[in-house]
Parts: sequence; structure tokens; C-alpha cells
Amino acid sequence: MKNSTIALITTGVVASLGLGYLIYFDSKRRSNPEFRKQLRRERKQAAKASKEAEKDEKESRLKLIERVIVECSREELPTSAEAKEKYFMEQVAAGEALCGKGPSYYDEAVLPFYKALKVYPAPMELVMIYQKTIPEPVFTTITTILAIEQKAMEGQQAETPEAAAASATGVDIE
Repeated sequence: MKNSTIALITTGVVASLGLGYLIYFDSKRRSNPEFRKQLRRERKQAAKASKEAEKDEKESRLKLIERVIVECSREELPTSAEAKEKYFMEQVAAGEALCGKGPSYYDEAVLPFYKALKVYPAPMELVMIYQKTIPEPVFTTITTILAIEQKAMEGQQAETPEAAAASATGVDIE
């Protein structure tokens, strides 16, 4: 027998087994009420698990945003041009090093990139550069932080930055 004949016969057998399983599964789904209930339960559990995972992700993202805003507001930023440039380069290097380690370090990379943004003389220019150079999750988090900080500063000029961050994120700071 030729190799092509063996491959053709094997493909036919696999396809007929797959079709047989599909027919069996469909008949079982249509006729067995317990099987249908089990499928419904599994779908509900999967939907519930995905909803919880989404909620946990949102909470962790809010905690990250709050932590970045609070840490950045507590840190004293340099005032001279040379010190700002040195600080900027250190922070960008730290952020790039963390991003280079992989997606598990993206949350940690947000803080150095955000600190670098705070001392850069033209922040909107830097945001455009970030958009092209840093990973999308890090960039999205930084823009979210910028939007929250902007909203908090517009609405609450008299409050401290920590309290403004807490009210904007909806999280209490202790």
C-alpha cells in the first residue's frame, strides 16, 4: 500500500468516528433530560466563574491605580532640570527592564513609567511615545491613571492628592 492510501483511509476513519461522536452527543442532548440539566449547570458555573474573574481583575486594577497615584504623590519629585533628566532616565530604564521580564511584571512597570511621565516637560508628547513603545496593558493603565488623576484634580482642588485618588478610584486609604 502507498502512503497516500494509508493516509486517506486513516483520515476517513477519523472523520467517521468524529461524525459518529457528534451524532451520539446530539441524540443524547436531545433525549436525556439529566444530560441537558448538567449542560445548563456547567454553562451557569462557567458564566459565574468568568464574572468573578472579571470582578477580581477590576478590583486588582483599581488597587494598582490607587497604589501608583498614592506612591507618586508621596514621592518628592526633583526640581532642577538636570535632576529631572536623570530621574526620568532612571525611571524609564526601570520600566523597560520590568517590561522586558514579561507580562507578569507589567503591573510593576506602570509605576516607573508614570513617575517618568510626571517629570517630563511635555507629558502629552511622552504619552504618544509610550503608545508606540510600551506594551498595551501598561499603556492602558497609565492612561487610565492620567484620566482619574485629571478628574480628581478638577473636582477637588482643595483635597490632598491621596484623598483625591481615593475618591476617584472609590477606595479608602488608611
